[in-house]
Amino acid sequence: MPEDQELKARRRADYSSDNDQYAHINNSVYYHLFDSIVNTYLIDHCGLKPPDSPLIGLVVSSFCNFFAPLSFPGVLDLGLRVNKLGKSSVTYEVGVFEDGKEYPSAIGGYTHVFVENQSRKSATIDDRTRVGLKKLLQVPANPRAKL
Repeated sequence: MPEDQELKARRRADYSSDNDQYAHINNSVYYHLFDSIVNTYLIDHCGLKPPDSPLIGLVVSSFCNFFAPLSFPGVLDLGLRVNKLGKSSVTYEVGVFEDGKEYPSAIGGYTHVFVENQSRKSATIDDRTRVGLKKLLQVPANPRAKL
């Protein structure tokens, strides 16, 4: 897999059996997946060292749109990208794919505002984090479109 594709893709087979009463993955699990892929990327490629990093990202908004049901124990493929990179904020988008499928079953994500770890005051994204996030930056042709 080319390096840029490897940076954007993760595979999950280890999520818990949080199926709801309709045998679908519970909605809260999707947000757990989003948080996991984003924070794994920040740790592995941007130097984040929770809880000791001088800057941390706080979620200020989130969303998820569902297109097809998924169920445990199916294997999921996750795709991560950055749609917007500002001075102190970043908007992520995550595609959740059933293993081997071309189209996502769900698309979601959130916006982080980076703040000083101790004071929680808004702060400019540091250079190392910005370089890592730029590797995932994909400006959609239609900024209102999801994935």
